[in-house]
Formats: sequence, structure tokens, C-alpha cells
Amino acid sequence: QVQLVESGGGLVQAGGSLRLPCVASGSIWWIGRMGWYRETNGNERELVASISSADSTIYGDSVKGRFSITRDNTKNAIFLQMNNLKTVDTGVYYCKAPATWSSYAKTQDYWGQGTQVTVSS
Repeated sequence: QVQLVESGGGLVQAGGSLRLPCVASGSIWWIGRMGWYRETNGNERELVASISSADSTIYGDSVKGRFSITRDNTKNAIFLQMNNLKTVDTGVYYCKAPATWSSYAKTQDYWGQGTQVTVSS
């Protein structure tokens, strides 16, 4: 099985910064594009940013220019650097990755438990 563990959430003032790490652990035979998603103000879960093992990145429109995602393949970890945070960024942030624990096992999406980010005005 694969587990995703997130950390780094918290309370920050508008204009501030936070860094969210996510580490995948367990029996990992293959792991694909890893990403951060969020649920804000009752909205549906949306993509914040994702990154492939070759460092190809995708960003949600609302975070372009403010957030940056990086990856450490040796640790199966990704990091979301969030700068110039706004109150609308408040929400629960989830890490997601498709992975498989064996060459013969089916690939499935794994999610972390979520970490709360609160941006105060």
C-alpha cells in the first residue's frame, strides 16, 4: 500500500508564505504525476499544481505566479511553495498521486489526509 503524508499547513497573514511538503511512503513500485489539490469555501476540489517525475508542471490559473511546485524523486516527495497568499487561498489542501505497489497491481489514485491552510486579512 501507498500512503501520502502532508504537513506544513497553518495560519498566515495575507501576503505571507507557507511551504507544504508531501511524502509518499510504503511499497511503491511506480508513482506518477504528483499534485496538490484544495477545497476552498465549500467549492469542489480543484487542482492547485502538479508535477511529473520529469519536472513538467501544471498550475491552476488562480495560483500562477504565486505558487511553485518542486519534486524530489529520490524521496517520492513534492513541495508546494505558496507566496503572496490571499484570503481566498484558505482551505484544505490535499496531496494526490497515482501509484502502484507492484508491476502486476493496478494503478490507483492515492490521497493524503489533507492539511488546513488559513490566510487571515
